[in-house]
Amino acid sequence: MMKKSFSLLLLGTVLCASASVSLSGTPTSVAEDEEDPYFLLTAEADSAFSRGDYEEAGARLIDAMSVRPNHPSNALLMSNLGMAYHSLGRDSLALSILDEALRRYPAMTTIRGNRALVLLGMGRDREAYDDFSRVLSVDSLNADARFYHGMIALYDGKADVAEADFTVLKNCAPSGGDTAAALAALYSLTGRDREAIPYFEKLVSSENSAAEYYAGLAGCHLALGNLSEASTVIADGMKKYPDDAELFYYRAWLNRDRYRMDDAHADARRAVELGASAVKVKGLFAKKSTGK
Repeated sequence: MMKKSFSLLLLGTVLCASASVSLSGTPTSVAEDEEDPYFLLTAEADSAFSRGDYEEAGARLIDAMSVRPNHPSNALLMSNLGMAYHSLGRDSLALSILDEALRRYPAMTTIRGNRALVLLGMGRDREAYDDFSRVLSVDSLNADARFYHGMIALYDGKADVAEADFTVLKNCAPSGGDTAAALAALYSLTGRDREAIPYFEKLVSSENSAAEYYAGLAGCHLALGNLSEASTVIADGMKKYPDDAELFYYRAWLNRDRYRMDDAHADARRAVELGASAVKVKGLFAKKSTGK
């Protein structure tokens, strides 16, 4: 069966700022917070992270660690520094910092989880999977680790592992956006299109809706023969993402199934121009039956 359009990295929605840990609540007296340069600098780093100024956040974290080189909270500062560099696209530097942080603090799952995110962003899925596995061996209810561990497994053809991970995820975070993304991916990629639809609908109605969610929902409707529903989803998606290759691919599929072959071929050509796989697009016209 053809895999519907999805991106592991998109589903991950790796928001590196959220992967940082705020230290503004570190136990200490108010007076100490106000006067101690270490805590002032970590507060400035927190503030910079919150507004997306990762360059500033990184600089303040380095300053804080230089003030107190042996402070126990430096484990989290090093982890945050790695994620600041990851957010800036400096993945090699981020990885070296997180490697050193793990060498110093090997038991900290926060550092290992962040390193896994960096590895995933670098395309080193196997190493990321191993790190997420180690996080789960310590904290089996870690929702982020369950999500990424399951997604990597799913795209590696291990649907049984993904199903087990997502069952835990659904139990511990039933209303979460990652849970919806995980189950939409699992059900659509294993042929359970009807089960996937409610989760895709939740995704496209969210503030963080993406073109791939519209495409995934359209693909499920098309697989079930729901042409009117697919048409509405594709039209809505194209209003927001007028140059998305996958939406043109699914509109080509829709037009093919409506026997509008000139329109179908025009959409197919446009899909390829925008980056869709020519082989996949050509497959639409090799068989009329399902498009899969």
